[in-house]
Amino acid sequence: MIRDRQSWLGTALLVASAIAYSSAGFYTRLIEVDVWTMLFWRGVFGGFFLVGMVVWRERRRTVQAVRAIGRTGLVIAVCSAVATVCFINAMRLGSVADVLVIDATIPFLTAGIAWLVIGEREDKVTLLATLVAVTGVVVMVQRGMGAGRLLGDLLAFAMAILMATAMVLIRGRRQVSMLPAVGLSAFLCALIVLPFAHPFAVGASDLALLGLFGMSQFGLGLLLLALGTPLVSATRGALLGVLQTPLGTLWVWLAFAEAPAPATLIGGAIVLLAVTADVALPRHRAAVTPSG
Repeated sequence: MIRDRQSWLGTALLVASAIAYSSAGFYTRLIEVDVWTMLFWRGVFGGFFLVGMVVWRERRRTVQAVRAIGRTGLVIAVCSAVATVCFINAMRLGSVADVLVIDATIPFLTAGIAWLVIGEREDKVTLLATLVAVTGVVVMVQRGMGAGRLLGDLLAFAMAILMATAMVLIRGRRQVSMLPAVGLSAFLCALIVLPFAHPFAVGASDLALLGLFGMSQFGLGLLLLALGTPLVSATRGALLGVLQTPLGTLWVWLAFAEAPAPATLIGGAIVLLAVTADVALPRHRAAVTPSG
């Protein structure tokens, strides 16, 4: 009963995380600054948001909570930060369609890494739902597939492996809060892009929007991800993250009247159906080997 409640809570948190992440397209259309400057301020504001949450939760134990993440937390922070930079550059150097399809394969990569690293074997329902979700993403973006460049695809695969690794490590150390680790990842992302950014060339209105972007999309998304991932299998967590692809299209459609193509709507419906089925259908519990 306790595991079932934890699973439902984790699922709810990760769906909320996907909703937060899916607002990226909305903000990038509102903010008129270059991508590096946008990433810098998003990382800074997201990092401070997460630091505030850690201090609020831990209070006098804040220093102990930071130390508790250990080397695993540092690896999670590096993986998350580098994955973000890889993703943005993959979108710039390759086909957006190819990148989104590779992104949708993260649950499969997560399942393999989880089995190797923490001994977590995923059930067939979630694996089948992942396959259906990937099919939905392919339907959404099939017109643009095959037009990418090799470097962009390689960066997308690197991003997928790094994100899968980060989720497995968070799941494997589920007895330790990794909020400090994801907060560190936000600052690391800002540090990585700083040489290419122009942070002081931003106007007041854009800076305010960047603050909202960093806190409500990046910071809140990472917060909910860190809280929800330990409560569900790593593969299901990655599958729920695929929701951000159709949801991002929906927000842009509603906010900017950019009507999606019929294939986009059909593919998005397939993704939503796959995730709903994974949550609703009964299954055997995944076998998890205790991990330090």
